[in-house]
Amino acid sequence: MTNKNTSHHNSGPHSKMPPLSEGQLEPLFRRLNLAHTRRIYQDLADRAEKENWSYRDFLALLLAEEVAHRKQTRLQRFTRKAHFPFFKTIDEFDFSLQTTLRQSLLGSYLGPDFVTEGRSLVLYGKTGRGKTHLAVAIGYRAIQNGFETFCTTAAELVEDLSNASQKGRLQESLLTYTRPHVLLVDEVGYLTYGPDAANVLFHVVNDRHLRKRPMIFTTNKPLSEWGKVLHDEDLAAAILDRILERGRLIHLDGPSGRTRHLNLEEVLPAAAERARISGISVPEFPEPTPVVFRRTLCGRWNAQFLGTTTPLPRPGQLALLAKPLECNDPS
Repeated sequence: MTNKNTSHHNSGPHSKMPPLSEGQLEPLFRRLNLAHTRRIYQDLADRAEKENWSYRDFLALLLAEEVAHRKQTRLQRFTRKAHFPFFKTIDEFDFSLQTTLRQSLLGSYLGPDFVTEGRSLVLYGKTGRGKTHLAVAIGYRAIQNGFETFCTTAAELVEDLSNASQKGRLQESLLTYTRPHVLLVDEVGYLTYGPDAANVLFHVVNDRHLRKRPMIFTTNKPLSEWGKVLHDEDLAAAILDRILERGRLIHLDGPSGRTRHLNLEEVLPAAAERARISGISVPEFPEPTPVVFRRTLCGRWNAQFLGTTTPLPRPGQLALLAKPLECNDPS
């Protein structure tokens, strides 16, 4: 390597340092926790000598490699600690299936301000609409921005804190849900919770609200039904009040991503005509069966039910055909 700053400033008793052996460098790297630099410095040094790099360029690249490696390692570690049910990014979300939601509307939730300003989000919609995908993607973006995310289901949170409360360890267990920068609570309303569900969830939401820590909730229930879900109308209202003070409700619609290939939205009849799964039996024939009345040679009228290959009259219409049938009545 060449030194571009060669001048009289290099003269003096300390202008030349004795070369350090690999054995002397190893403990220095370890002491400074430069594990990645320890692995790559020799290859970079050899390359720098061959390509005649300056000392400054060599040091800049060495430090850049160490920083990049630490960033990647931190990203992987935080992603594992987040306990995501699966890994999804915002780029993988199909916004074309949504009628109103666009990625531009989520801009403030994809940057550092989402965390630093303590914003929250409730993603509401039927099953399969991508609520968890979107929540995971926003949580992962927070990790990319340098923040820690923790993901859990509402059922797991309620059960964990309820058990901890019974054992007198509620305050200790609350740290799992209050300490991370971002908390993602999935599937609110999917399962039945114990009688203290609203109580333990309020502890989490209130603590995070006071410290301006963002929260993301996914739910298949309208907010008006959270009182029934959590067994306490007043506490549910207090929970939603704190979430939405600096938060937003987003409704995800469109077809289910899981069954989109079946085209169920086209196959199934309209909602007003669809039979409800309520235990009440529905008519065997949804419309009157088309009937053709034809007169026999004996003077009697005979009814014929039309088959699927016979052109059908309009529902309920009686078709009277003039051509008589053979008389098979011996009387």
